[in-house]
Amino acid sequence: MSTRAEGLDVTAISERFALKALVESCLLVEEGVAGIRDIDLGMMAGAGLIPPPFARADQIGLDSVLSALERAEREWGDRFAPPLLLRRLVAQGRLGVTSGQGFFPYARPDDGFDQGEAVKLETRVLGGGAAGDGAGVRIAIAWLDRPPANSIAPEVVGELARIWEHVESAGDIRTLVIASANPMLFCAGADIKAFTRMDPEGGRALLDQMHSLLRSFEQSSVVTIAAVNAVAFGGGCELAMACDVRIAARSASFGQPEVNLGIIPGFGGTQRLPRLIGEARALEMNLSGEPVSAEEAYELGLANAVVEDHELFDVAMSWARKLGGQAPLAVRGVKRASTAAGLDDGIDAEKREFAAVFGSDDAREGISAFLGKRTARWSGK
Repeated sequence: MSTRAEGLDVTAISERFALKALVESCLLVEEGVAGIRDIDLGMMAGAGLIPPPFARADQIGLDSVLSALERAEREWGDRFAPPLLLRRLVAQGRLGVTSGQGFFPYARPDDGFDQGEAVKLETRVLGGGAAGDGAGVRIAIAWLDRPPANSIAPEVVGELARIWEHVESAGDIRTLVIASANPMLFCAGADIKAFTRMDPEGGRALLDQMHSLLRSFEQSSVVTIAAVNAVAFGGGCELAMACDVRIAARSASFGQPEVNLGIIPGFGGTQRLPRLIGEARALEMNLSGEPVSAEEAYELGLANAVVEDHELFDVAMSWARKLGGQAPLAVRGVKRASTAAGLDDGIDAEKREFAAVFGSDDAREGISAFLGKRTARWSGK
């Protein structure tokens, strides 16, 4: 079938439209109207454009797109002038999927590590330690990669624990960044279906494994950083809270919605949240189940910084380089002293309450209602 219709080259028209869509999308970001994630989501949902502008450019290669726009500008005028955002990314070497980062970051898992299915390990050396010796800092990235929502299931906990064991035993890795391979979200919480299929003994074992892992984060000389894009709910929020630093994209939101299912947070949400933002606001979040935006999270102390979506990974890497260059024994001492005030006793209490509530009629009703997309009817039993 010909790609021409009534003398028009359909392929050329399509390419021209795609280039113009990217130009306008970049201008929206530069003017602060919307973030790259929201624009791509809007173009997919509203215009049916798949892949959307930013994801498409990353796949093609930003250097190739820049060259195409320069040609288009010469041929069609300054309406196709390459945006400053695109030029800056290309100048920084952020060329898209092939380079590991463009408008969005992309995982490049290590070949020498026995990778799992749900979490991937990547290691990098970032130049310039805190001492200024130029030796660089070796950091690790744990990419959450369990489509569609990075929900926390037994395999996620197991693979994350295996990566953490590797990081701690390596000896020269100073920072672990936890990031999402999905540009649209960080982690939507626990996999409710997986939890309902577990027997009580398996459920307790999973709780113990996750709590042991998160406490190890807090007592190690390795600095942990959560790079939170978009949704961090339930277990995803709890994973981020156990990290030493949380960098939030402007699209991020944090929440503990377990109460809406008739259960309570099970991975430390009743303990770490009040330590971070104060008892009153933490109680409000845990009782209402309502999320907070990135800006609110920053004001409350839940997020250390809020950045534009396309800058999230760069900023996380910058923090990783800086904090990873600090003296390991001093880092461990600061972390252990900072989390010593009764946290283990609080977690034990949370585990007891979670087990009691999870086996209730209300919990079964809440989970059933959630899976069935209906309103729960509580009995108080």
